[in-house]
Amino acid sequence: MITFIIGVVLAEKFGKPRSTKGLATLCARIADSKIADDILILDLNKIDPSPADFFVMCTCNSDVQARALVNEVEAVCKVVGVQKPRIEGYENAEWVLLDFFDVIMHIMMPQARDYYKLEKLWGDAKFYRLAAGGKLVTA
Repeated sequence: MITFIIGVVLAEKFGKPRSTKGLATLCARIADSKIADDILILDLNKIDPSPADFFVMCTCNSDVQARALVNEVEAVCKVVGVQKPRIEGYENAEWVLLDFFDVIMHIMMPQARDYYKLEKLWGDAKFYRLAAGGKLVTA
């Protein structure tokens, strides 16, 4: 119930995304609200072929935090009318994928993020971070 209420507050604050970049930004804002670390948005539009238009990456420091973030994303999606993502890795929570098709959110534990180094793998992407107020700035 509390997650749903927080989801409603975030949904009212940010509204329904109108583009894939807007959806990626919404996911990053939700991660920020759950105190995830090192939040990045990778714009993969100019990379051919790429599995999605945008990746949203963040680090959580516990499986509880990762699952809370997944639950929050689901709650906000429900409120704003965005289709629920396909979710992989929720049980283990070492690396959780939320697949919106054009946007893929990677929620990773520090060890997994250090090991897989997705930022390096997709180094040709344009990188963004959240600034104060939830606006995107080039990283």
